Amino acid sequence: MPKNPPESMQDHLRQRLNTRAAERWPQLVRVHVRFRTGFAYVDGELKDGGQIPLCRLRFGGVLHTWGFALYLASRGGFQDNFLPTGLPVGSPEECLDCACGLYLDGMPA
Repeated sequence: MPKNPPESMQDHLRQRLNTRAAERWPQLVRVHVRFRTGFAYVDGELKDGGQIPLCRLRFGGVLHTWGFALYLASRGGFQDNFLPTGLPVGSPEECLDCACGLYLDGMPA
């Protein structure tokens, strides 16, 4: 069974994603990340207090490169996907930007 990254890596990932959200996604108050069996589930907290599932990151042993799965509201779950780079893996920031670009673009800041 896949393992979660160490606590220090989990904290670092949360900090990176919240920093990126503050820089690029004013629709979000913050990003919540929870870990389960090698995956990091990323939700955005909206200004009205609601939460929106954004993506799932797969830990592959390296802090700077994660597998990417997009949350598909139409299916109510996650599906492995490609980032705009054409790769199924990328930095946490690239993953967050891809998901937020799909779900938050056009939403008032």
